This record gives sequence, C-alpha cells and structure tokens, in this order.
Amino acid sequence: MLEEASEFIGLQVYTNRGIYLGTVNNLVVDLDESKIQGLFIGETNPLLVENSKAVNVPYRWIGAVGDIILLKYFPKKVALKKGSAAKRELKTEIQSV
Repeated sequence: MLEEASEFIGLQVYTNRGIYLGTVNNLVVDLDESKIQGLFIGETNPLLVENSKAVNVPYRWIGAVGDIILLKYFPKKVALKKGSAAKRELKTEIQSV
C-alpha cells in the first residue's frame, strides 16, 4: 500500500485491457482540498495516444494501485484535436518570419 502520494511517480500504468499506457511523471493536485485530481502520464503508448503525447488521467479512472496502476477506464484511442497541428505550424511560420 502506498504511504505517500509521491510514490505514484514512476509507476507503470495499464488500461483495463492490460495494455501498457505509460509511466506516471507527475501528479495533478488540488491544493485547496489536498486531493490528487489526476496522474500526468508521459511518453505514452502510441497505440493508445497519438504521437505518444503526455496525458492527464483523472484519478477517478484508477481501478487499482500496487506495483502498477490499473485503470478501470481509458478511451480506445486519444487523438489530437483537428486543427491543433495547423495552428502549431502557423505559429511556427509566424515566429520564423
């Protein structure tokens, strides 16, 4: 059993189907309520998250915590919003002018 919230960092995270999602890099904490709101997962599995982008997994999606974290829910695939790549390209072009 975990004794401190910081012990989440470094744990591997798996979906409810047993697919590796990534590793906990940081915690999202509500300081007013002293509660963990989510887990920041970096270097995610490209089969689950487009371009292996980091994601914030809400704490309510966690099913079990032990040597690993097992989620009770995760979408089949997380994709970038349409237009966000175009906005980044436009921003890059503006900065380089």
